[in-house]
Amino acid sequence: MSERPDSAGPDPDDTFDEFAELVEEETRRDPDLAVIEAGSRTLRTQGGPPQADVPARPADPEVDKALREVEAELATRWGETKLEPSVDRISALMDVLGEPQRSYPSIHITGTNGKTSTARMIEALLGAFDLRTGRYTSPHVQSVTERISLDGAPVSAERFIETYQDVKPYVEMVDASQEYRLSFFEVLTGMAYAAFADAPVDVAVVEVGMGGAWDATNVIDAGVAVVTPIDLDHTDRLGGSPGEIAGEKSGIIKPQATVVMAQQPVDAAQVLLKKAVELDATVAREGLEFGVLDRQVAVGGQLMTLRGLGGEYTEVFLPLHGAHQAHNAAVALAAVEAFFGVGAQRVQPLDIDTVRRAFASVASPGRMEVVRRSPTVVLDAAHNPAGARAAAAAIGEAFQFSRLIGVVGASGDKNVRELLEAFEPVFAEVVVTRNSSHRAMDADALAAIAVEVFGEERVQVEPRLPDALEAAITLAEEEGEFAGGGVLVTGSVITVGEARLLLGKG
Repeated sequence: MSERPDSAGPDPDDTFDEFAELVEEETRRDPDLAVIEAGSRTLRTQGGPPQADVPARPADPEVDKALREVEAELATRWGETKLEPSVDRISALMDVLGEPQRSYPSIHITGTNGKTSTARMIEALLGAFDLRTGRYTSPHVQSVTERISLDGAPVSAERFIETYQDVKPYVEMVDASQEYRLSFFEVLTGMAYAAFADAPVDVAVVEVGMGGAWDATNVIDAGVAVVTPIDLDHTDRLGGSPGEIAGEKSGIIKPQATVVMAQQPVDAAQVLLKKAVELDATVAREGLEFGVLDRQVAVGGQLMTLRGLGGEYTEVFLPLHGAHQAHNAAVALAAVEAFFGVGAQRVQPLDIDTVRRAFASVASPGRMEVVRRSPTVVLDAAHNPAGARAAAAAIGEAFQFSRLIGVVGASGDKNVRELLEAFEPVFAEVVVTRNSSHRAMDADALAAIAVEVFGEERVQVEPRLPDALEAAITLAEEEGEFAGGGVLVTGSVITVGEARLLLGKG
């Protein structure tokens, strides 16, 4: 592993001057937080490999056939939206597998939005510092093999199949001993943890599937727990307010761990900080211990100055669009600093050139991703109101479209009205459609809501996604080749993944 610190840390008084305004704003929050924070230890310093693209289907017909057989077997299990909130089954699987998840340290990530992008950034940073990484994220954009990555790239189809065959006898053993069979997500989680142990990896970067306390991933004892922004999503399972949702998500915090918190609604912050106090966990908060000091739009992304736990990191280029991605980057940097002990055991920041190289390598497929030009077609997997608001702001900042056409295919269990309302100011017209998932909202039902939000003259219905893409591209081209029309495909990870395939990616 290369040496990270290369100089003495800056004077704390000097480095915190630039944070004074942020601190002043942050401390105007609910005074009840002061009581909670008085009992918590706050983490404050005293004084990757390039990401692979989304994998295509295997070129070898035999491998493709074997992968389809594995996918078919996994599909017979409970899907990711059917849950029995418990870690009993995954704990039983880990037991018979020999507790593979305990053979490496880990960074655990929860929150409502930004988890996958943050995980990819953490992975890139760790890899740039010569650590072998395993990353587990969900859902996938196009291929189930995306969910399990080693050294910054999805595992090959062959390795995915081999891992499944290795754990299958143990899965069946647990199935026979439990009231309910292991779910699709539980089996994949077991596969990921086994694959990481087999590699072996130096560190695992693990994104929760849903919630935290009873999520299948929560059989690890992560030394660093990351909480990205919490907002309303999956309210039927997690709770009807950010505070209630935070109660579930705080379940990933382990005793004496370090908690890296993105900026949160006050009630969510209260819950998370209270949990940290109870578990004697160290806390690093965006806006206080770390954050984004400056960001400027740049060609292909943005140029940032980040305040880390060990000092400032200037001129950091991130090839992703939107203020939300800059905040994800600040969280990722703080998480990696915490993992390396910056701000606790050591005062020096991470090597700036290595940090720059890592962030410059980051990709996040399906997140403000340009997949076509003339007209420009952008994909973004926003699927809830908070994600839609971030996407709407990002596309307005990064692209100077004179006319933007939306293609929206959403799931029926989401807050579709507020998602559409977030896009109303930026879409000239919207083409509503549906993806192939059984969870997809019917196109006509989606259109009825869209008409209420946009007005009938701005809504077009195309039940088939290929037709919707064609219609949107035609509408974007109406002003002429050089007029600056564009298309944003959004509403669901599945919609984005299917559009990506239709447009020739992967």
